[in-house]
Amino acid sequence: MAYPRIARMRTVPVFNSYCAELDLPIRAEDTIETAPESPLARPAEAGGKILGNRFVIHPMEGWDGTEDGKPSDLVRRRWRNFALSGAKCIWGGEAMAVTPESRANPRQLVIQASTEDSLKQLHAELLETHRKEFGTTGDLLTGFQLTHSGRFSRPDPSGMQPRILYRHPFLDRKFGIPEDYPVLGDDEIRQIIDRFVDAAGIAERCGADFVDVKHCHGYLGHEFLGAVTRPGPFGGSFENRTRFLRETVAGIRASTSRIRIGVRLSAFDFAPFQADPQQSEGSRLGPGIPEDVSSSLPYRHAFGANENNPVEYDLSDTFRFLNLLEELGIRLVNVTAGSPYYNPHIQRPALFPPSDGYQPPEDPLAGCSRQIEVTAELKARHPRLFMVGTGYSYLQEFLPHVAQWVVRSGRADAVGLGRMVLAYPTLPRDTLETGRLQSKRICRTFSDCTTGPRNGLVSGCYPLDPAYRKLPEAAIVRRIKASL
Repeated sequence: MAYPRIARMRTVPVFNSYCAELDLPIRAEDTIETAPESPLARPAEAGGKILGNRFVIHPMEGWDGTEDGKPSDLVRRRWRNFALSGAKCIWGGEAMAVTPESRANPRQLVIQASTEDSLKQLHAELLETHRKEFGTTGDLLTGFQLTHSGRFSRPDPSGMQPRILYRHPFLDRKFGIPEDYPVLGDDEIRQIIDRFVDAAGIAERCGADFVDVKHCHGYLGHEFLGAVTRPGPFGGSFENRTRFLRETVAGIRASTSRIRIGVRLSAFDFAPFQADPQQSEGSRLGPGIPEDVSSSLPYRHAFGANENNPVEYDLSDTFRFLNLLEELGIRLVNVTAGSPYYNPHIQRPALFPPSDGYQPPEDPLAGCSRQIEVTAELKARHPRLFMVGTGYSYLQEFLPHVAQWVVRSGRADAVGLGRMVLAYPTLPRDTLETGRLQSKRICRTFSDCTTGPRNGLVSGCYPLDPAYRKLPEAAIVRRIKASL
């Protein structure tokens, strides 16, 4: 099914009318307000600082570090762009694996003793670039995102090397994990916790304000939350499924002196999707359909899903998790959803699928609205948490209009941007300083930034970023897309 393109909706009334036609509870405000009147320009307390505005840059990996896990020139360029964006929170910069074997790709950054100096220099360059451009870093909050890729570990080009917590009846088959494949033992998990603690110490010495103990997108922290069928102290009950977080937080607090802790959370998940085989032909992708899980109901493997209909969300456990964060004194929460590996349309709504994906099974605006609505529900129940929303890039020209409404109405404290800043790094600054966007730089969700790494290439905006358009990889991405 073809969906209307956002770029062809020329006015706010047209956009709002279409959202109403879809019965989506989102609204775009009439004009983009500039600082200091804009709600997006309001200061906010978070992580012990008063932030200068309500824009946040999500962790954006480039699959472009060095083989030994250090920043490359492309990494440094991307972080400079983050610094120049005008956003006052850099949430993680990008995911940093706590061990070499837990990388999601062979070029992911690794946070360990051998990379500490290079990461310290990377962070210092970010701060200095921001200070030169905006005069201060006193209102800028920076964090390092700590991750273990779990079942999506791929530390070398030979293929996936999963580290799984339990046997998943659908993901194991989907990703070719043999029936006799081992699961992580309890002692191995405790060693991983130690590595998270070590990494937090490195982040503190590098000057980061906080660390994000990542619990999203199908990686290890997220998989713990769905490990209902795992026996022992790290699975089954809610208490056991959150033991990893609790012990990691306790270890960080015991071994550091000032660093704060945040969590990026997939607040809900769905069953895995696939391209409809009846509507796929050759390399042409069909629309996404959920795998048939009817024989496995109640479906107990998706945190935040309705176990009797796992293409609907149920936030009961999510509310419990946020209660736990408050009990642990964690106030920084970045809300996202699902996984890019098995249901990307709920995580990063897009009109054009990546090469390993499927055509959108719904108007991507529905995916944006779902994330905004869920974040609003969580914020209403947990007003003391500083909550960052996700899923805005597909809004394109109307991103600032909707973001203003979200923050003004208290549906989130801040608006996070991911792939949009690969295409258009200075969108936050342009929004607040001029109230106008540069239409030729706006991300159109072509998904090249995902198609590239899915085929062993670096990630970046090949269509709109001149530096990536000139790379030899750009021609390869174009050929891959042409085949789809």
